Amino acid sequence: MPEGTQAAAMWQNSPPGSLYDYIRVASFSLGADGRIQQWSERAAELFGIEARHAVGKDPLEIFTPAAPGVSRGQGPAAPFLGEGGLDGREWTGLVPYPRGERPPGLAEIYVMPTEDEDGARGALCVAVDARALRGIETDIAASEAVFGQSPLGFFFFGTDLTLLRVNESFAQTFGRPAAWHRGRTPHDFLPRGEAERLTAALRQVLDTGRPVSDVQLVGPVPGQSERRRWSVSLYRLHSGSGRPIGVAALATDVTGRRRAEREAAGVRRNLALLNEAGARIGNSLDLETTARELLDVAVPQFCDLASVDLYQGLLAGDEAPPGLADGSGELRRVAYASAVSGAPVDGADKPVQVGEVHRYAFHSPYAGALRTAQVQLVPNREREDGPELGAVVHSTLAVPMVARDTVVGLARFSRTKGSEPFGERDTALAVELAARAAVCIDNAWLYRREHERALILQRSLLPPGDPDAAGLDIACRYLPANAATEVGGDWFDVIELPGHRTALVVGDVMGRGLRAAVAMGELRTAVRTLAMLDLEPAEVLSALDEIAHGLGRPGGKQSASRGVRGGVRAADLSEVYLATCVYAVYDPVTRRCTVANAGHLPPVLVEAGEPALLLDVPPGMPLGVGGEPFEQVEIDLPDRALLVLYTDGLVESRDHPLDEGLEAFRDALTDPARPLEDVCDHVLGALDTHHGEDDIALLMARLRGLPADCVGDWTLPPDARSVARARELAREQLLSWSLESLVDTTELLVSELATNALRYGEGEIRLRLLLDRTLVCEVWDGGLVQPRRRRARDTDEGGRGLQLVGLLSAAWGSRRTPHGKTVWFELALPDGDTPTPDAVEALMSLY
Repeated sequence: MPEGTQAAAMWQNSPPGSLYDYIRVASFSLGADGRIQQWSERAAELFGIEARHAVGKDPLEIFTPAAPGVSRGQGPAAPFLGEGGLDGREWTGLVPYPRGERPPGLAEIYVMPTEDEDGARGALCVAVDARALRGIETDIAASEAVFGQSPLGFFFFGTDLTLLRVNESFAQTFGRPAAWHRGRTPHDFLPRGEAERLTAALRQVLDTGRPVSDVQLVGPVPGQSERRRWSVSLYRLHSGSGRPIGVAALATDVTGRRRAEREAAGVRRNLALLNEAGARIGNSLDLETTARELLDVAVPQFCDLASVDLYQGLLAGDEAPPGLADGSGELRRVAYASAVSGAPVDGADKPVQVGEVHRYAFHSPYAGALRTAQVQLVPNREREDGPELGAVVHSTLAVPMVARDTVVGLARFSRTKGSEPFGERDTALAVELAARAAVCIDNAWLYRREHERALILQRSLLPPGDPDAAGLDIACRYLPANAATEVGGDWFDVIELPGHRTALVVGDVMGRGLRAAVAMGELRTAVRTLAMLDLEPAEVLSALDEIAHGLGRPGGKQSASRGVRGGVRAADLSEVYLATCVYAVYDPVTRRCTVANAGHLPPVLVEAGEPALLLDVPPGMPLGVGGEPFEQVEIDLPDRALLVLYTDGLVESRDHPLDEGLEAFRDALTDPARPLEDVCDHVLGALDTHHGEDDIALLMARLRGLPADCVGDWTLPPDARSVARARELAREQLLSWSLESLVDTTELLVSELATNALRYGEGEIRLRLLLDRTLVCEVWDGGLVQPRRRRARDTDEGGRGLQLVGLLSAAWGSRRTPHGKTVWFELALPDGDTPTPDAVEALMSLY
């Protein structure tokens, strides 16, 4: 160091506030005669005696004034004069001194012997206020206690940024003895990067005086494998005069706290992930969509790769597919997601694509997870057929998806190298995610199964999409209120009746959903059964009303009038079925329609060039009310006219009154000549059919009666010759229709029916032949007794006529008429592929 620089470092001016100011050091000197020779200003301040009153005095006069009645010469001499100082010895002691009216003070005096140039002895005395000294000693002791006994790590850096002192807590925190740290710099106990950060912070605090808090440092500790993390706070130290003398620091080992913070952050992240899963998984009742929603939540927030496999049998609708118990069943990959490009999740032997059906090897951990319903942690191991995957994935969880104690599939979560391996908390989270998705998938599967069953039920209760009827072109639409289930209480039906007549039915069970669909199915079945009896429309509705009145009541109608059970009437415990229905029978020969109504909206008739007209049909009471008769009306309908039957869901809504809906419906039926399918679509498009408030059924029939040349109608007298005449007329008519292949069969059957009419009937005989999609032959008579088919014995000469009719015809039957009965049979028209029945073989089969 240069000489000037060294001198400047040695000679410095300290402003007031040094240690000497705090302990109030005073001085005075004694001459060879033992009297005060010099008296400092600090002494005057400490003892309260000015220099002019002290110089030349005996110290005894200053520190021990004479007591009353005692002369100074009689008091003891100042002890430090006899025990030290003037006799060449040092002395230290406590000396009381008066302070006027205040309690006496106590000074600690240090006496040091001196000599002048002549060898005369004197003494230099240094006095300190004992109370201030004791306070400083207490402060030092307290500081030492705090510094040495504190569990926090204290350390002091000098202005040259070297350690001056550290306490034991700091030494233990950084793994070296306290003495080792003295004179060290941060580079001696911290990694380079961390040391530079701490050094920069020290310089900043030393230069600016602003404290720095929570400097995070990371480094190794001798003897420990785990890297530690410390939080360091710095502040500048000053002398009593305010001069910076270094930087003090407080270090805390926050490794455990940091670990706890990471764990807490992990818990919060997992909770947030579960919350997101609850919000996003299960929004759809579709199996594949639910599986994709699970992977959307898991990737990349939880893992890097994931896939979902579901049992193929469950997807196909099986209750318990083969291999479900031992994990060997076929699975189909329904979803896959990856945050790593070009890294597929491999299957048992090769990568499995979405939609592909596969199996896991029986002894694989994946099959084990399916078999035991326990999660499996699959360690990374490179495989011969997929080394590229082993180079990417290092940890995989195989999580069985369990719902209702049944494994429905497997979810696989994988993490790639660079991500943390799965831990216990990750495993628990994966199980929870898979369980939530499994419940949603199971719900979706249950919904799919029930939906399919309900759909089968609904479709089985409705006629086919394009029903056929003689003399009618039919178009129909059905829109359930609940598009998800596609079941409801509205129905329509097209029923073929004898004589090429057709029954058109539209009904509406009050209510929606599966319950209404079941009630609708019961009523529709009853309608078809009653229609086959060929009853009049009013009679059909009356019988249907009785059936509806008894539906849902245990024990039948009478149970509703029984007594009280537990305070509730039996009628209150039963379900009430109410329905509206319109039943119309159209005869294409007479072009007449007979209509009866049970509380339903009236049919609409549309003729060319005319506005749509609501038919004036007595409304009647809904089915199930009971006790009210139904009326029917007959209406003549022209060819090419359009007859429309519908339910109230088409015209009624909360947004507008019924009359307004009916008017809009009639306005939509402006062009009946268009194709029926187009008319249906136009009506549904023009009206509000997507409100979802009620089911909608729409049935349209374009009328086209049988042409006169397709009808043969004759009246014969009740004479035996009429049988031969009937055969002759039938032969001539079939030949005119070019149905030569049916002549023999028709002659034989007409002969049988005419003979029965002549033998068992009454009055004139009427023969009618109708040609449309089939050939229908009717024989009318005035008798009321219905024919009954019986089995003739081998010895009987008769009784085989109706058996022969049944063998040779496609269908046959009888019905009552207002003036007797009609017996009829039907023959299929020849199509070139189906041979006509052989009458001879039929006759021989009867014997």
